[in-house]
Amino acid sequence: MPSSTYKDEEIQQEDLLYTGKAKQLFSTSNPDIYWLHYLDSATALNGKVKEEYAGKGELNAQITRLLFQALDQAGITHHLLKTVSPRDQLVERVEIIPLEVVTRNVAAGHLVSRFGLKGGEVLTPPIREIYYKSDPLDDPFMNDSQAISLKIASQEELETLYQMADQVNDCLKAVFDEIGITLVDFKLEFGRRSRDGKLILADELSPDNMRLVDHTSGQSLDKDVFRQHKGDLRAGYREILNRLEKLF
Repeated sequence: MPSSTYKDEEIQQEDLLYTGKAKQLFSTSNPDIYWLHYLDSATALNGKVKEEYAGKGELNAQITRLLFQALDQAGITHHLLKTVSPRDQLVERVEIIPLEVVTRNVAAGHLVSRFGLKGGEVLTPPIREIYYKSDPLDDPFMNDSQAISLKIASQEELETLYQMADQVNDCLKAVFDEIGITLVDFKLEFGRRSRDGKLILADELSPDNMRLVDHTSGQSLDKDVFRQHKGDLRAGYREILNRLEKLF
């Protein structure tokens, strides 16, 4: 089994706990630490469409590493502890809250089709939405009162999630603007940290869960390339990673 050292402790990868659309999660010899492995899968329509792209997992893992580094500098707490290989990370164990918190800076996707907006329209202030994480239900839209009544999150927790999402948005917009990219929208996942119950950012920060558009060309650099059958999504992912590596 693979292993790595964290704070002078040997961390051994153990049992596979979960295989998602693009990642696998393993327990480790430390009950408060998980081992996260990034896969090469690309999916759409909640996994109904799936393809493999060699090297995609490494691209997502490295982009995530650099963006979490930016969040560190902004004082935003997240689950990433250490990168142990090009596609493997040690992360804090959390109980994932089954909500996707979506921030929309520019009109795109479902927002355009639902409300008849013009694609590319800047949204002031940004729109915040939450969706219930359930593949069988196709991640339905949810409002605050539903989340509270169904005991998914408390009012206080929702306020914390929104505050953190705003902080992440401010940080990431600045980072991407500096490398010539517009952060159109993105989704976040949060969890309650196992050792103290604190809400922290979890999952990944990559073009899999963002819309990113080049300032100059207007081209998509995210998973929309895959969704819309516009070519090999890895080209955009590599471009993002190259620009971030020059910045950091």
